[in-house]
Amino acid sequence: MLNVALVGFGLSGRYLQAPFFLANPNFNLKTIVSASQNPQAVYPTVQVARSLDEVLADTEIDLVSIASPNSTHYSHARQCLLAGKNVLVEKPFTSTVAEAEELILLAKKQGKVISIFQNRRFDSDFMTVKKVIENKLLGELLSFEIHFDRHKPILNAKKWKEETGPGSGIIYDLGSHIIDQTIVLFGKPNSVSGETFTQREGSEIDDAFNIRLDYGKLKVLLKSSLLVREEGPRYILHGTKGSFVKYGLDVQEDHLKSGLMPLMAGFGVESAEKWGILNTEINGQNFRGTIETEIGNWNFLFQNLYEAITEGKELLIKPEQIVEQIKIIEAVKGA
Repeated sequence: MLNVALVGFGLSGRYLQAPFFLANPNFNLKTIVSASQNPQAVYPTVQVARSLDEVLADTEIDLVSIASPNSTHYSHARQCLLAGKNVLVEKPFTSTVAEAEELILLAKKQGKVISIFQNRRFDSDFMTVKKVIENKLLGELLSFEIHFDRHKPILNAKKWKEETGPGSGIIYDLGSHIIDQTIVLFGKPNSVSGETFTQREGSEIDDAFNIRLDYGKLKVLLKSSLLVREEGPRYILHGTKGSFVKYGLDVQEDHLKSGLMPLMAGFGVESAEKWGILNTEINGQNFRGTIETEIGNWNFLFQNLYEAITEGKELLIKPEQIVEQIKIIEAVKGA
């Protein structure tokens, strides 16, 4: 069993990570670091620390999960590695390629595992899209779109999310997920173009982007905005034989916020009205109907991380893959 310290008690720490550390018997969530909140009111079995230094001094901690503000990810991860801890870093991994490469080399030097919380590789909708592509239900894929939109016209109450600085803006926040999904499916693109821009009144950060990735015959479009009130399709795929369109976002986050925990019946299961539409040709026959959505399960990430640390198994989320993600972000930001 690995003793875990979780740094940060915001959305990611409280709702997206702590429940999985508590549900998985291979982990003991020993400590949560929060400077102002009381995590014990939610998770009474944990200890509370007020600074990262307390965690670094605890020789019983095997793994530190960094869920603090984006600008701290690099420095916190570096401190943890130097202290001999394994590390899980919330996305974005770092704000620059140079920082990411430095942490990868440091982890190797220290003989420690470092991985990134790209949990949306294990979303129900993405796993369904991946299955459609792998089974070649659309023939040769020609066009692939992901839209990760929200309607948040009011500036975020968390000041750090609205300030310009390292790792700020929607391309690091939501963009890191859908760029990662694209790299998982198709690898490194031949070329990158795009732009970030600001849409909300009074915003200091980019809150929308368009990214175009060229894979030869396949063209990829990634889009996000915080000013989309009417939901459109999340995934749009077109191939030589057919199309697949998927609405709706994976339900795990909503389940966790409502109190449904990992391993409970129904967790990660999407309702049938959200199933994707497949219009294609199968065995020479036209087919148009829905495809049952895969069950979302972020525990794949946590279990793999445990096995990588204790058994030396290959990481599913390799930091080298995330370097390619950051290269795309830097290319678009610098365009």
